[in-house]
Amino acid sequence: MSSPAADGTNSATDGMSSTADGMNLATVWEAVADAVGDAPALLRGGRVTTWSTFEQRAARLAEVFAANGIGHDAKVACYLYNGDEYLETTFAAFKVRAVPVNVNYRYLEAELEYLLDNSDARAVVFDVDFADRLAAVRPRLADLTLYLCVGADAERPCPPWAFDYETAVAAATPMARIERSGNDLWFLYTGGTTGMPKGVMWPHRNLLQTAAATFSVVKASVPTDPRQVAATARTFHERHKAVRLLPAAPLMHGTSAITAIAVLSAGGSVVTLASRSFDADELCRTVERDRVTQLTIVGDAFAAPILRALERASAAGRPYDLSPLKVIVSSGVMWSQTAKDELLQWCDATLADTLGSSEGVGFASSVAKRDRPATTARFSLGEHARVFTESGDEVAPGSGEQGLLAVGGPIPIGYYKDPDATAGTFRTFGGRIWSMPGDHATVETDGTITLLGRGSVCINTGGEKVYPEEVEETLKLHPMVGDANVVGVPDERWGQAVTAVVSPASAGSAVEPDDLVEHCKQHLAGYKCPKRVVVVDEIERGPNGKADYRWAARTAGV
Repeated sequence: MSSPAADGTNSATDGMSSTADGMNLATVWEAVADAVGDAPALLRGGRVTTWSTFEQRAARLAEVFAANGIGHDAKVACYLYNGDEYLETTFAAFKVRAVPVNVNYRYLEAELEYLLDNSDARAVVFDVDFADRLAAVRPRLADLTLYLCVGADAERPCPPWAFDYETAVAAATPMARIERSGNDLWFLYTGGTTGMPKGVMWPHRNLLQTAAATFSVVKASVPTDPRQVAATARTFHERHKAVRLLPAAPLMHGTSAITAIAVLSAGGSVVTLASRSFDADELCRTVERDRVTQLTIVGDAFAAPILRALERASAAGRPYDLSPLKVIVSSGVMWSQTAKDELLQWCDATLADTLGSSEGVGFASSVAKRDRPATTARFSLGEHARVFTESGDEVAPGSGEQGLLAVGGPIPIGYYKDPDATAGTFRTFGGRIWSMPGDHATVETDGTITLLGRGSVCINTGGEKVYPEEVEETLKLHPMVGDANVVGVPDERWGQAVTAVVSPASAGSAVEPDDLVEHCKQHLAGYKCPKRVVVVDEIERGPNGKADYRWAARTAGV
């Protein structure tokens, strides 16, 4: 496996042989477009973009990049909501061997400036909504020379320092195809729970290998040349197995982005919602209208509002038809057994609860069906996954020892320009490189694992370790609790006191803190139970559904 060079670039990107280095994703998607050009690639608000049109628009945008000096290893920032333009920009960057960089659209000016500077962004494709924020940081980003504005209209015109996206694409001639390398990179910036965002460097060849489960639907292996790509794409469509994916979470986050890349690489299509924020009713209507076969969510943060939308529609006598759904995938946060059981009453889908992160996928999974329920936080290890102690020994099943989840196989090559963080996460045991982002787990006697949580938000109270997710899931079992975050608050006696921030299950519901503490004591060891409970109207989460522990800490009074 290649490793980052001293300056944080990928030393393996100089190779040009796609067969030797693995497939480049632009080459893969071009082969799909050649094979199934009339099939849908992108769907949004009832509008369908075929694979041929998708490829041609990306080729025109690639020519815009090339004409402005954006080429091999140049960084292209995607500062966009979900939509066709996000995937067109990604495809176009791949075509010129540039590196797409995700930008969290929740970032304020300081965070935005840091990410664009740290990533060495040369171009940015941005939604017009973010023009003012970009304008404020532009004077301090001299290397950022190309700006393309999406969504401009009479009320929100394209700023004078940018090009209008649609105008530029329409005026360009499609760029000729070039030879590329599977070692070209895709960046996935992760904010994590502490510190500044870090750019995870994924080679194309490794990203493609993470799609093995998608290709297995038609009993195919991951293609190794364009002819295999084309043949497999045709097989998916001939057998009526082509996936229609609706990523409910933003494409700027790994859960949606990595799944979308896998589906497109197999000749499927990606369906995006028109709303700028998550709307569960819109999602249900879209599944029904566009015959969505796979849905990607992020745990209960998405499952709960979907369930409420289903209940409302049924009560109104116009139930949603979710029968097209075959698979619902969740990753990133806890997905409770209760929510899974309720969803299975509305659709006969396979529920795949997966453990993954920006630094790797395939750590573990839990699969639930109508006739096979799954236990919250209990997972089966992935093919390339292990649980290690800090010293590198595998945790023995049934020992009760806590360890760190690790995954080998197709993983990133490190963090961009951060060798210290790379050494801390990508570690070598037994002559093999493992990605270990910091998730703690125990291994049960049957070989399954129980997930405890991320060490970076672990609470140390009286010498004991408490993982917030375990306490949060216990709190959410109480009928009066809708959502919960748990943090550690500085305490003279305990070092840190376990503190819960909770929201009620329904507006106006009375939540008694003492009742919640007693509830926790029935399920958890005493030291894990909250010393204090703060009740709020609503728990704030990121657009990807993950807990915002900084907000929770402020709310708890830290």
